Amino acid sequence: MANAKKLVIVESPAKAKTIGKYLGPDYSVKACMGHLRDLPKSTLGVDIEHDFEPKYVPMKGKETIISELRSAAKGSEEVFLATDPDREGEAISWHLKYLLNLPDEGTHRVTFNEITKGVVNSSIRAPRQIDMDLVDAQQARRVLDRIVGYQLSPLLWKKVRRGLSAGRVQSVATRLVVDREEEIRAFVPQEYWTIDVSLRRQTGPGSFTARYHGENKKRELHNEAEADEILRDIAAHPFAVSSVKRSDKKRTPAPPFITSTLQQEASRKLSMTPRRTMAIAQQLYEGVDVAGEGTVGLITYMRTDSLRLSEEALASAGRFIKSRYGDAYYSGPRRYKTKNAAQDAHEAIRPSNTDLDPESIRSSLTSEQYKLYRLIWSRFVASQMANAVYDTFSIDATSAGHIFRANHQSVRFPGFLAVYEEGKDDEEDEKSTPLPDLQEGETVACTGSEKLQHFTQPPARFTEATLVKAMEEKGVGRPSTYAATVSTILDREYVVKQDKRLSPTPLGEVVTGLMKDRFTDVIDVAFTANMEEKLDRVEEGAADWKQVLRDFYANFHREMEEAETALEGVRLKVPDEETDEVCEVCGRKMVIKAGRFGRFLACPGYPECTNTKPLAERMPGRCPNCGSGILKRKSQRGYAYYACEKGKECGFMTWDVPTAEDCPYCGQTLFKKSGKGQKKTFCINEKCENFTPEELRPGYRKKKSAEGTDSAGEQAAPAVKKAAAGKSAAGKTAGTKKSRKTSGDKA
Repeated sequence: MANAKKLVIVESPAKAKTIGKYLGPDYSVKACMGHLRDLPKSTLGVDIEHDFEPKYVPMKGKETIISELRSAAKGSEEVFLATDPDREGEAISWHLKYLLNLPDEGTHRVTFNEITKGVVNSSIRAPRQIDMDLVDAQQARRVLDRIVGYQLSPLLWKKVRRGLSAGRVQSVATRLVVDREEEIRAFVPQEYWTIDVSLRRQTGPGSFTARYHGENKKRELHNEAEADEILRDIAAHPFAVSSVKRSDKKRTPAPPFITSTLQQEASRKLSMTPRRTMAIAQQLYEGVDVAGEGTVGLITYMRTDSLRLSEEALASAGRFIKSRYGDAYYSGPRRYKTKNAAQDAHEAIRPSNTDLDPESIRSSLTSEQYKLYRLIWSRFVASQMANAVYDTFSIDATSAGHIFRANHQSVRFPGFLAVYEEGKDDEEDEKSTPLPDLQEGETVACTGSEKLQHFTQPPARFTEATLVKAMEEKGVGRPSTYAATVSTILDREYVVKQDKRLSPTPLGEVVTGLMKDRFTDVIDVAFTANMEEKLDRVEEGAADWKQVLRDFYANFHREMEEAETALEGVRLKVPDEETDEVCEVCGRKMVIKAGRFGRFLACPGYPECTNTKPLAERMPGRCPNCGSGILKRKSQRGYAYYACEKGKECGFMTWDVPTAEDCPYCGQTLFKKSGKGQKKTFCINEKCENFTPEELRPGYRKKKSAEGTDSAGEQAAPAVKKAAAGKSAAGKTAGTKKSRKTSGDKA
């Protein structure tokens, strides 16, 4: 393609490879690897005195790419700027046009909502000019974030700790986590009671359990005395069936994915972080080599908040459903309404070709690609299927005026459930057993009763998925920023993740408290959401981006000056997080400190006592060597392993996960394999009759020794295992870095 007359510039090599196969020899396709021009890192880069004029410079380390693209552009008659179809992609194209000195004539902007041969070729045939409204919206966001970060962060360095950062969206996301923690602390549990009765037909089989409902209307029992009073009443009176209700209930499918719902569902069902979800989705969008199909972009663009679907996609889904499941499972195309605040530039996230079902291309995908593609494909197909229909059955049994209710429902027609069911946060299992065919007025015998005390629970801490959901609901950030924002507040250690739940660190609470006191606009959720709406109006051409900056900066500058004055000579202390870990040198309870390489345990007696050690999570079970506790630690490559709390003194370590179960034969702790899902437990005590050799444990894979033969023997296995684990970890690390380099989220 050295003599190609037409140059197409995309963002990543993967996309370049895919598109290059779709276009003829007249086209040369090259990757710019994201932004090539940006605000300088060393200075503010915004001339506030001259109406917020940004000062863009070529990015360091990108000189070779810029030079190669300039050479390619000079030898081309036409240049097609084909960066991603969003604000960020539009801005990258605008910067490319400037950097490469591209003339207006012969320079075209094209976008691909999906990377398939038909869409790529039709887009190339219908180019447009760069949309300056999109560019201005991106510039406004970039300058806003630069002003907040570069002017507010130094204040945090002086008043709290060096190296801290503040951001227009990340500070609000942190506040959401802090506010939730404050709700949990302030929560006062309320007592309530339930009563279950076991009922049986007088003649014939048929028993069931009913729960106290109330009298004339639903009633809540606040204490044991109220529950006892009801139990005394029903003890002296028979039960009779007062109501039998049968009906059907329809359940509609969930709409296809948008960015936020994809991140939420991938977290629930696949345990993927939002950042990882977007990285894998980018790979599916840019193209995968599929056996028999060539290089195919499997999904549409994955940064969207629109539920719109093309007529072609709707028709394709209808044909597929009827041919695979039958006419009964299809009730016509479903069109979903997009929220008013959403941008409708792109379709919802869907497979680019419905006929490419996940199982048919599984061998061409990595494990993560397959799981995420299956999730996207299933959700889209289900969104176009018929409703699920349930038979519902409800029985009210009354005694002494007290109503006890039993409910049951069963699936009559699965509809979309044949393909997909949406996950839920904090699912509760509802016990529901079939009910006997009773008639109104029929008497039933009470064979037992049970009263139970309960307490209301505080709101749950956010997971990464529910935080993204909260950000979307409150209008904080946009699809392209969710994953990056959550990752940032974790990386900055304003928030930590424990058992998949997010809680603020003392540092995060101190910084958020300072922001609440002194920067009410920046930290305000409603203000941030309103700013996003203003940026949307800039994108629509309905607002001037410089005016948005002027309006924001007037208040922000005033708050900065007031904060500098009020905090003169003040240094805010971040309280230490005390743990139950005891310093073996001086006996004090150790505290959690933050350093250059993350959080660690330190003795609070410094400088008299300088003892420190890695921060470790205490696991259930006991060390099989000495009976001490087991700690979860991380290797240098970031992978979890489990070791005796006595460290080298004992020497026990394993990659297997200790459980709270004990072996019924020897009494030692049982272990299970690491990874997602439930795993069968096993005993690692070689002297126990219940001992499970490594090759018989779940997930075992035969490993190769250094000489290339299969590893064998108890002495060789640990060494081979350790070497293989290191090699695997290195491969995973390299793969992660590569995917982030070519397809990471944009902030």
